[in-house]
Amino acid sequence: MEKIEKLFKALSDRNRLRIIAALREYNEMCACQIVELLQVTGATTSRHLSFLVREGLLDSRKDGRWVLYRLDYSKNNCGNVMFWLENQLIQSEIIMRDALALKEIMALDRENICRKQRGEKCCPC
Repeated sequence: MEKIEKLFKALSDRNRLRIIAALREYNEMCACQIVELLQVTGATTSRHLSFLVREGLLDSRKDGRWVLYRLDYSKNNCGNVMFWLENQLIQSEIIMRDALALKEIMALDRENICRKQRGEKCCPC
């Protein structure tokens, strides 16, 4: 019962659902791209991402200075729930707007996104 409760708690936040929908569309995204999509602080995004990793919905890996995230449902055996959820999300107006924004975000260089968010000292040329 506790495992189910944790799964639904992880899915009970709009921004976490937006992250899941984005990663469904783009198999892997860095944290700065997700910050850009959500338009919240890096710290807030980091808390959401940590929560989703902890509950086994996301996996992360380092690539140089970038932390990349991807969906990973294997740890919590929730495939049927996630299949249902993904079908519901694609009908959401917010997710449709996010899809348009994501096309622009994913076309940008990660370093440019980082500079925009953190200033020039983040990624000096």
